[in-house]
Parts: sequence; C-alpha cells; structure tokens
Amino acid sequence: MRYILARSNRDVLEAFAHSNMLLALDFDGTLAPIVADPARAALRATTRQLLREVARQRPCVVISGRARGDVRRRLMGTRVADVIGNHGLEPSGATASARRVVRRWLPQLRQRLGEQRGITIEDKGLSVAVHYRHARQRAAARARIVGVAAPMKGVRLVGGKLVVNLLPAGAPHKGLALEAARERFGCDTALYVGDDETDEDVFALDQPGRLLAIRVGRRRGSAAGYYLRNQREIDRVLRVLSLSPATAPEPSELARARAQD
Repeated sequence: MRYILARSNRDVLEAFAHSNMLLALDFDGTLAPIVADPARAALRATTRQLLREVARQRPCVVISGRARGDVRRRLMGTRVADVIGNHGLEPSGATASARRVVRRWLPQLRQRLGEQRGITIEDKGLSVAVHYRHARQRAAARARIVGVAAPMKGVRLVGGKLVVNLLPAGAPHKGLALEAARERFGCDTALYVGDDETDEDVFALDQPGRLLAIRVGRRRGSAAGYYLRNQREIDRVLRVLSLSPATAPEPSELARARAQD
C-alpha cells in the first residue's frame, strides 16, 4: 500500500480529481471518527463543510453499514447525491428477502447472546451488527459471537472494528453498490475511501485506472492500493478534490438529488 498524500502520489489523486469521477465514502471511521457510542457519531465541522463543497462539484455518495435513514440524518445539509445503507443492501430489490432472513436470526441471537455482558445486538432491519466494544475479554466475546452466528442459515459474517456484522448471503455488497452508483451517475471513474472489512468488497474490484481505492489506516492484506494514516486525513483528500473540479457536466440525476436536499 502507498500513502496517497505523499508528494510522489499527489499526481494520482489529482488525475482522478480532474476526471469524470464519482466520489464514494464510508461513514464511520472515514467521514466521521469512531466513537465509543455509535449513536453519537458525527462529522467534524471542517469535514462537513469540505464535503458540502465537493458535493457541489461532482456526484458524491456515502455507502455505509448503518441503516440508510440513520446516515442521511447525520449528513443533513451536505447535499450528497445519495446514501446507500446496510453495507450496500439499501435500497435494492433484495430488501424484502433480507428482512425476512434477519427476523429469523434475531430470536436466536437474543436468546444466546442477549445476556452476555459487554455484547450489544443492533438490529438494522436488513442486517445485524453485534458489538463487543465494551466486553472485558474481547477475544472471547468475538469467538462467542462467531460461534453462535456462523451456523445460522443464509448468513455471511463480516468482521469490523469490535463488531461482527451478519449479512444475508448473496445480498448486494458495497462493491456492487459502487458499480451501480457509478453507472447511474454516468461517471467514468470512482474514488472510494473506507476503513473496515466490508470496504474490502470495493477494494477487491481491482480496476486500475478506473477505481482509486484508499483505506483509512494501513493494513497488511488489504486489496486497497493506497492508504491514509488516520481518519482526520479525510479532510486533506476532500480539500484536494474541492480545488480540482470535475471535467464533466453535472448529471441531471445529481441535480434532482440536490433539489430535494
């Protein structure tokens, strides 16, 4: 992995910035700092202002593990073109089947994990996040969660930062969501920034020249080609983009999205 903000890589970032590019970003750990209580996650004032400026110039979407409505409330006023929730599942044609699958999982999870100290079950409707940030023995808590969840029918487990995500197997993921958004907004290239395991579905697309994949935090084994040292550096990326307007005219769908904000 290469540091995207190094002087030697600045031309890579600027080349994408001047193209007909879709900007796509994760929320927690990327746009907003990770906090002990996920309900309190929020953009810094500088990030909010920079994102709003970039969103005036080009299509910007946020692809998050959170429910779509949750993220949209936290992005109010930024005028991003779209928000895609539940790790790429929301909205999509698979929501009804995903909701049925999640409803089958929840009673089992609550029965076997609900009384475990430090473990919290978050029902997001189309997926489930089981947090163990507050467990005293985190490794043991994670092993317990995986042991309960892995045998469940139709489940895909994806790890995260002190969380285990339960997603319906075969459901749309962040990589598919990015591709659909790029096509919908008529973009030739995409820049994606994420920080977690579910973002690897985007990084693994492996499209040199068409996708610039940036991970927050350097990690061995990641499919992302570039990295940021920490979450605060997202402001530096947004600042470069705000000073490098896109070459293509504004898509009509983007204009409609702005009019509704």
